[in-house]
Amino acid sequence: MPRIYLDHNASSPLLPTAREAMTRVLAQGAGNASSLHAPGRAARLVIESARQDVARLIGALPEEIVLTSGGTESNNLAVFGAAAAAPAGRPVVTSDIEHPSVLGAMQELERRGMEVRRVRPTRDGVVPASDVLQAVDGSAALVSLMLANNEVGTLQPVAEVGAELRRRGILFHCDAAQAAGKVPIDVRGLGVDLLSIAGHKFGGPQGVGALYVRRGLELHPHLRGGGQELNRRPGTENVAAIAGLGAAAAEAASSIGESARRQSTLRDFLEDEVSRRLPGARVNGRAVTRIPNTSSLAIRGVTGESLVVALDLEGIAISAGSACSAGTIRRSHVLEAMGLREESGESIRVSFGPGTMRDELVTFLEALERVVARARAAPAEVGARRGA
Repeated sequence: MPRIYLDHNASSPLLPTAREAMTRVLAQGAGNASSLHAPGRAARLVIESARQDVARLIGALPEEIVLTSGGTESNNLAVFGAAAAAPAGRPVVTSDIEHPSVLGAMQELERRGMEVRRVRPTRDGVVPASDVLQAVDGSAALVSLMLANNEVGTLQPVAEVGAELRRRGILFHCDAAQAAGKVPIDVRGLGVDLLSIAGHKFGGPQGVGALYVRRGLELHPHLRGGGQELNRRPGTENVAAIAGLGAAAAEAASSIGESARRQSTLRDFLEDEVSRRLPGARVNGRAVTRIPNTSSLAIRGVTGESLVVALDLEGIAISAGSACSAGTIRRSHVLEAMGLREESGESIRVSFGPGTMRDELVTFLEALERVVARARAAPAEVGARRGA
């Protein structure tokens, strides 16, 4: 059967323009970009062109872009690189709803003896700027706050926090992996010193991303080797993947407004229909501003895991939260932090992209109605058999 893919927040399908850019590099045979000969210079030209495209997407300068293997590496480089340069005894501040690649890095800092202060979100999934600044208390070495939550899609008050942190001279990192390509980003307007993106979240290939590092900021690398990326991220560059990243960034930058409007219309249609067709269903975070392509749906009486499996059998791909736990499904730490413990086991995430069609959402809604009806009927049938 034709499959319907509604899990773009886990990984968005490769854009044709990105595939074409990668194919050109692979066909011509990329040289090592550190070499002085013609094939090496050709590879360097591809990399620097892609770097410019990535910089334009987020309002940065090309020399402020460090190319990495993806969002996880970018987040780790930012957190560990900034922490290594921090004066002893100064804490780090983050939120309870960050991506696992930030939360894991914070846990490692704690194991090394550094204090980590975590800020809880509201029930709507927004981390209050005032609470972040209160946790900073004038002495933090680093603050790390995501721009858009990967599970619920809620946008965080990064610009408000960034303005105050800049005034206080405190380093600020933002994980923008789930926001890049979906909402406009301007690193100057956000007031961030470090910002992470991942190519496969906006139509680029998997395994490539970037970290914005504000000009003049010293960042300690956590890899050692050659002098690539101005000594900030050594290692021979993946030229084909970087070409795909640049092409995807260029396309996202050119279409972001129109794409956002279209996807937000589809999202609102989806959420209205879920509320109408499934009594007791809840849209997590609906009352606040979100990225336009993401819906977190709590379906009363049915586990998210069972819905993911049942819908997969119907030919529809969704998720029960983040896809970064090696294929496991567990309660959502994001929803639990929001105070939605019951919903954390009963929620699914539906996320779509520029190519998602309204007809696909109608098919999804019809399938969702069927599988929810079966799941809700199953306990009653079991009870009836036991009583017979």
